[in-house]
Amino acid sequence: MKLLLIEDDQKTADYIAKGLSESGYVVDRAYEGRDGLFMASGGGYDALVVDRMLPGMDGLALIATLRAAEIKTPVLILSAMGAVDDRVKGLRAGGDDYLVKPFAFAELLARIEALLRRGPASGATVKLKTGSLEMDLLARNVTRSGREIDLLPREFRLLEFLMRHAGQVVTRTMLLENVWDYHFDPQTNVIDVHVSRLRQKLDKGFDKPLLQTVRGAGYRLNVE
Repeated sequence: MKLLLIEDDQKTADYIAKGLSESGYVVDRAYEGRDGLFMASGGGYDALVVDRMLPGMDGLALIATLRAAEIKTPVLILSAMGAVDDRVKGLRAGGDDYLVKPFAFAELLARIEALLRRGPASGATVKLKTGSLEMDLLARNVTRSGREIDLLPREFRLLEFLMRHAGQVVTRTMLLENVWDYHFDPQTNVIDVHVSRLRQKLDKGFDKPLLQTVRGAGYRLNVE
């Protein structure tokens, strides 16, 4: 599942993004209202987490603009303004839920999960399929030829990225930035280890390997 976090406070954004990534979500970030609006308008997100007080364009104006454009992506509003009137304004602007700061991460995660259970946003992808390999993003399960494959959160996120780019070569840099949220190469073998484990799980009991190492370039999930 792919989320967009629009939060101008760097420390808060780092805290939320780290927790969501460790929970298996792909997280993009914006730190300013207009940038967030541009990214959210492009679609492709399963839910938005939007701070109410943003530079450039405040969160409520951002959400109202999205709703006016008939973009129905679920939105969780974050705000230090917790009065009843403030929460009502947020919901009437088009927010689907409202969480008051400070909050426990477990509650944030539960509220996002609840938004996603209500049903997909218009145009949101809930299932990926590459040949006999299928991924249900809501149920968070993976099968190959009907056989269930048990994946850890990071393996699930890695496979999701590979399936979204099936048949293409994905580089180490692409994986570091989109799966591990690293914008530099930490010079470790973390990718190789996870790819190796994922390959073993995908190909166990099958004759045809799905995940290929492209020497000197990266990795490719073969289209059967």
